[in-house]
Amino acid sequence: PGPSGEAEEGPPGPGPSGEAEAEPPRPKKRRLAAGDRYVPPPRKLSTGVSFGAEHFAETSYYFERGLRKVRPYYFEFRTYCKGRWVGRSLLHVFSTEFRAQPLAYYRAAARAGRLRLNEEPVRDLDIVLKNNDFLRNTVHRHEPPVTAQPVEILVEDDEVVVVDKPSSLPVHPCGRFRHNTVIFILGKEHDLKELHTIHRLDRMTSGVLMFAKTAAVSKRIDEQVRERQLEKEYVCRVVGEFPEHEVVCEEPILVVSYKVGVCRVDPKGKFCKTIFQRLSYNGRTSVVKCLPRTGRTHQIRVHLQYLGHPIVNDPIYNMAAWGPDRGKGGKVDKTDEELLKALVEEHRSKQSLDILGISEEDLSSSAENKDTGHSGGCTQSAQADPVHENSCPAEDPERKEVAPCPLNSDTNLEMLENNQELGSCENQDGQTGEKSPEEKDPLCVECKMSRRDPSPGELVMYLHALRYKGQGFEYCSKMPEWAMEDWEE
Repeated sequence: PGPSGEAEEGPPGPGPSGEAEAEPPRPKKRRLAAGDRYVPPPRKLSTGVSFGAEHFAETSYYFERGLRKVRPYYFEFRTYCKGRWVGRSLLHVFSTEFRAQPLAYYRAAARAGRLRLNEEPVRDLDIVLKNNDFLRNTVHRHEPPVTAQPVEILVEDDEVVVVDKPSSLPVHPCGRFRHNTVIFILGKEHDLKELHTIHRLDRMTSGVLMFAKTAAVSKRIDEQVRERQLEKEYVCRVVGEFPEHEVVCEEPILVVSYKVGVCRVDPKGKFCKTIFQRLSYNGRTSVVKCLPRTGRTHQIRVHLQYLGHPIVNDPIYNMAAWGPDRGKGGKVDKTDEELLKALVEEHRSKQSLDILGISEEDLSSSAENKDTGHSGGCTQSAQADPVHENSCPAEDPERKEVAPCPLNSDTNLEMLENNQELGSCENQDGQTGEKSPEEKDPLCVECKMSRRDPSPGELVMYLHALRYKGQGFEYCSKMPEWAMEDWEE
């Protein structure tokens, strides 16, 4: 199974990921015509630069109620002016492409000095953008929590690092995740840097994950992946009594939405093949071994759904939104748009959009980004880091309380910006560990919200990469508890 989607741009982006990003332009003095504005020439991209100490030091972790959390922190997005922005004002770009934040936020951000154009503070959002304009945007970032289960190192030698990845943890920075990723945890907690990704796992999938320490090793194993010489074995727990005999599924898979990260069986999709073999059945659910012969997005999960045995706690493919049969046999009595809406509404009602890996900001910006090639979710290239702001969560039916709506009117934001200095708010209560002044920010809508934390159990999906084998290597993890024959549900 591949990633859950593609990268999304933020206002502005892209940020680090890998970590190749634009160097700021060098201002030069030049004689200009009256009323003209000088734009320095762009610098070349600094390619091949990995995450370093300055990135890892942006913030810190703390652990609470079985969750790994990241303290909110300030982060700077950098981007050169997109071609479609040329000739448009900053105000117009923010109002049409990045509508998740109210315009009052961007006005307040400019007054606070958080927007810079060619290294100069932006004083007027009506400024018209030119080709090669370089924009910086400082934002207050909140990352979703992940399970507190540690990233266990299975093997480390001169060539590779092999880990047992917990569920809920993305491999690379993507979407709303940066420090709560395998790459950052390995760098910050194990001093393992400049790793080369060999293969990837979905954010909700746990298990064996390999990194190469050198480009040569990465290239060698990549060739095995391309030639399909890499044997992969997964284990999962599915609904119902899976057949005792071997089952081969070769249904083609089509991506429905990169934004939400949803796929389905469709004749127009790409060829896929998965071999399944039941390991045990406890009268309600079955443990199944999965041998994917191709590596399509969500391949195992989609094929199991098609067979009528979705993964027990799959937050996408075992949902009521698919209909009474939950997508068995590819039967879905909804258009793609209706299906996506139903999935989102089902998670919104449970306040569990974070489990889907999306936010209200992703949803509110999807319409305007649809025509400009934007898409969201965690990706294999991980070259995105969008700005995030969630609107009011829906009522949590179990807690019977509604989270307060953020202040988002022009008046309220202006009051915040005028009356409070950057990062001067008091610390949050109810959380463990010493707080820094950056825990709350006067312009951050997310800081004004109260949202339900997921339970650790909600962040675990019963799909695990058990074994990876190639020419000259074989790496295995232990069987997860939920896959044991005597495990009690």
